[in-house]
Amino acid sequence: MCKDGSYQSEMIEEIKAKRELMINSANKLGFTSEQTIKYSQELDELINHYQRVVGQSSKAKEEVKFAFKHMIMVWPKVLV
Repeated sequence: MCKDGSYQSEMIEEIKAKRELMINSANKLGFTSEQTIKYSQELDELINHYQRVVGQSSKAKEEVKFAFKHMIMVWPKVLV
């Protein structure tokens, strides 16, 4: 789990760095410059990837919680 957290932290840092590149490019070359648009598209890809990773991680945690709750509900019936 710690590994996932560090991977997510690395992804956030990569997103921040790409965002800075995009902002600097927009300030120097304009919002519609080829370079700024390229950075914007790369940033979109990074954010989408991050959301997929976080969503999968979140979904897996919810599945474990559901299974655990179901197990707790069944145990008393088995023990009686």
